[in-house]
Amino acid sequence: MNERFSISPKLKTLSLSLIGIGLLTLIIGGIVLLGSSDIHAKTRFWEALLHNSIFFLLISVASAFILAASSLAQGGWLVAYRRIPEAIGANVWIFGLIATVIMFLIAFTFRVHTPEGDINPIYRWMTPGHDEILLGKRGFLNPYFFSIFTICAIGAWSFFGLKFRRLSASQDQAAKTATKNYWNTIFFSGLFMLVYALTQMSAAPWMWIMSIDAHWFSTMFSWYVWASAFVTGMAFILMWVVYLKNQGYLAIVNKEHIHDLGKLMFAFSIFYTYVWFAQYMLIWYGNIPEETTYFKVRMEGPYTLMWFGVFVICFVMPILILMSRPSKRNYFTAIFMAMFLIFGHWLDFFQMIYPGPMGAKWALSWYEIGIVCGFIGIHIYSVATSLTKYPLVPKNHPFLKESILHVS
Repeated sequence: MNERFSISPKLKTLSLSLIGIGLLTLIIGGIVLLGSSDIHAKTRFWEALLHNSIFFLLISVASAFILAASSLAQGGWLVAYRRIPEAIGANVWIFGLIATVIMFLIAFTFRVHTPEGDINPIYRWMTPGHDEILLGKRGFLNPYFFSIFTICAIGAWSFFGLKFRRLSASQDQAAKTATKNYWNTIFFSGLFMLVYALTQMSAAPWMWIMSIDAHWFSTMFSWYVWASAFVTGMAFILMWVVYLKNQGYLAIVNKEHIHDLGKLMFAFSIFYTYVWFAQYMLIWYGNIPEETTYFKVRMEGPYTLMWFGVFVICFVMPILILMSRPSKRNYFTAIFMAMFLIFGHWLDFFQMIYPGPMGAKWALSWYEIGIVCGFIGIHIYSVATSLTKYPLVPKNHPFLKESILHVS
């Protein structure tokens, strides 16, 4: 019950090597892409950074959401491996800081010269010119609201991610019958849900991602982004659980817990597809040009294979592989699907972000691969470091016994 995780030399070498690859790619990309006279090359440099920073930020926040939801539901199933989403959520501030710097640099410094004047190719609303649609949205899409909202939202997420971690650690030091930290966790979980609803479930995806295609809008977009991030967050948690099990840790975790994670991945893959289809269907039968243009550029031309590939990875594969009970309890199958879902939703975020500024001149090559390697390295190193700070089992949690005896 007092097992402590220590980072193995292989894991440390892997994470630092990936970070090194990311930094080297960033330097070379800065020289090659930013030094180019091609507008699309310069845009590509910033797009990859924006894509990965938002992706890893939102899946980190998803772990805090999972903690808050299970606490409010007073669920014991998560307790056996609760320290994993705690460690991921506690590092929201790292990806939040990276994302904030990147978004601010893009919004306030990235400009390219065109016959129309200097424009921001990614956040076009920052330089609206005489565009009446963009000027009409200045009440929401303006530099001041963008800055204040981004700082407040990421600051709040970071606070709650660290708060959940501290409350859990304090419970370890409290008496076995003490419940003060437990009820404080429920209280702060309620506050987090309110903040989460007003940020991740509404304005954050609109401002950071949907505004890249600022002439287009969808009232379902935030749900779509949340579902994608949530499934990916569950996949990352599952991979960490299985990794720790394979390293001899988390003795109290069994196939029932793996089954739960598999069920959540499967269920929310279906929910994600429901939102994906509902958003598409509503716009398709409406057939309004300013709405259908978003899907036209993605379904036709160079993005077609990726568009349908995401559908296959994120819906067809879970249906075929994860529907049966034995598949969700098999470590290899669960990890296999988790890896594919992470890749599929990473591609999903790619096609949310790239087509608007890049059009048909997108790229998925050495630069994009190198940058994502760097972010994966940061994730591995930061989470592993957080896991070393406290025992892997929250020994005084009121629902620990329930989690140990848990049967799906």
